[in-house]
Amino acid sequence: MELSELMLGIREKYSETDSRSGALFLLAVFFEEAGELAEAVRKSEKELIVEELADCLFMILSLANYFEVDIEKRLVEKYIENDPSHRWDLPF
Repeated sequence: MELSELMLGIREKYSETDSRSGALFLLAVFFEEAGELAEAVRKSEKELIVEELADCLFMILSLANYFEVDIEKRLVEKYIENDPSHRWDLPF
């Protein structure tokens, strides 16, 4: 399944609820899920990591749908067609 297909499925199933919830609520839920991901990573619990990654991605795609942005296109432009890694502050 392509990312655009996944976004469409999420839009079809959840857009009404997301619209009623609002952007700030969706963002708050994303932050909560990111915190849960951080805890799973800290504990190195792979099963929890995959669960929380899925939750975070779901919330990101819900936000992208809410704002009607083509996140797939931007990801390709920013990270596949270009390479921003030279700007990353990496320890090596």
